[in-house]
Amino acid sequence: MTNELTAEETRRAQEHEEQRERIRRQHLKPAGERPASSARGLHHTALVSSDVEATVRFYQDLLEFPLTELIENRDYPGSSHFFFDIGNSNLLAFFDFPGLDVGPYAEVLGGLHHVAISVEPTRWEHLRSKLIDAGVELIEHSEVSLYFRDPDGARLELIADPLGEMYGSHVL
Repeated sequence: MTNELTAEETRRAQEHEEQRERIRRQHLKPAGERPASSARGLHHTALVSSDVEATVRFYQDLLEFPLTELIENRDYPGSSHFFFDIGNSNLLAFFDFPGLDVGPYAEVLGGLHHVAISVEPTRWEHLRSKLIDAGVELIEHSEVSLYFRDPDGARLELIADPLGEMYGSHVL
């Protein structure tokens, strides 16, 4: 198998880059010219859990994100809504929906691709070792990102870059 692109793949890649460049020119303002955001931050991201205890064991025991609350989901009687502290006053939340066939995790348009959580480099190394020891399949990228899936298949990324940076470049 060769790594060379076909003429069609090269043409499509060039078209995509031209579109990104057009969007950057039209919409991306230099940092000093951007208005302040109307948002204060991400309060929480909510995912679906098939098993509350398995989710707690994975996120609290393995990833070391403390469980901060476990309440009834006000929208669905019998369902739980629970939260993990992911630092910087941010939460990762879950719902379970007992009795509903929600089906397996799927990446779809408008759906979740992955959740990227920044951790200190020494914590990143520690969690990397824990994930490997637990037999979690990992993909490592650029020596700062670990991609893996939670018990329900949601894709997660632990990134050792500081908030507002991506692989050494400022994105905020």
